[in-house]
Amino acid sequence: MTPMGRASTMDVILTKTPAGVMPMNALPERFEGEALAIDLHMHSTASDGALSPEALVEACAARGLTHMALTDHDTVAGVERARVAGERHGVVVLPATELSCQWRGINIHVVGLLPSGAQGELASGLERQAEARERRAMQIAERMERVGLEDALARAREEAGSDRPLGRPDFARALVAAELVPDMATAFRRHLGNGKAGDIKAHWPSLATVVAWVLDAGGVAALAHPLRYGLTRRKRGQLLDDFHAAGGQAAELVSGFQNPDVTRDLARQLAERDLLASLGSDFHFPGGHLAPGSMTPVPRTSVAPVWTHPGIAAVFGHSVPAA
Repeated sequence: MTPMGRASTMDVILTKTPAGVMPMNALPERFEGEALAIDLHMHSTASDGALSPEALVEACAARGLTHMALTDHDTVAGVERARVAGERHGVVVLPATELSCQWRGINIHVVGLLPSGAQGELASGLERQAEARERRAMQIAERMERVGLEDALARAREEAGSDRPLGRPDFARALVAAELVPDMATAFRRHLGNGKAGDIKAHWPSLATVVAWVLDAGGVAALAHPLRYGLTRRKRGQLLDDFHAAGGQAAELVSGFQNPDVTRDLARQLAERDLLASLGSDFHFPGGHLAPGSMTPVPRTSVAPVWTHPGIAAVFGHSVPAA
């Protein structure tokens, strides 16, 4: 995304136009192929990101973002800190989380966009997810020790740098630090990616369960990065069908950088199912190819953006017609 001029809190105000009253920095009602100052998928140190919630918001502001969601894995622990930082930097922060689940034996992620925060079944579900992560981390550690990572749990905890629940990226960093693999991509390809020894799904609830949690909290359930699961187009359609049948309302049309032709094809699949389109960088750490707000521009499409959903609009403000 091309950086845009950063707005202060005082800049995000209503200004009169010939058509009435319209908010500055409002998001468009339709995608027109332009870069947008929004990122609805990012991680902080509350899960497996490298930046604190405050530093992440500051990085978003520096890149000209006006709207964001903090989507840490199975937690909303960093959201309030991000919200306070957002008020300071003029960035609207939407509470959110990225929930782990399983569908037909595949590890799937669902982003819960939570205008009312985590409540109801989701609040208790997040507690169970944290417990599941602890049990899963112990199993992953046992399996990584079999491939040569001595004292794997302690090494992953050292890489995490805190007592938060451990994830696969922590073990990947530990493998790199122990010089058992050259980089994190290799760690996932050999040991931690889908179908590998460290890919443990047994502790995760079903796709339908986590969607129900999000809906019970008054949120919007968005299927995270549907192009990254290695599915054929037909099987991706089946995933979208089951997700929609469970009550899912949106999917990430763009996640980081991807082929525009594939994006347009995914847009057709979303339109066929009346799903809204979300977008995000899936940013975790500085220095990589992704930065907050960096992603392929969304092509012109009839699929409506997720922020046109009434619940999201209540937080972000009303969208405006595209030019």
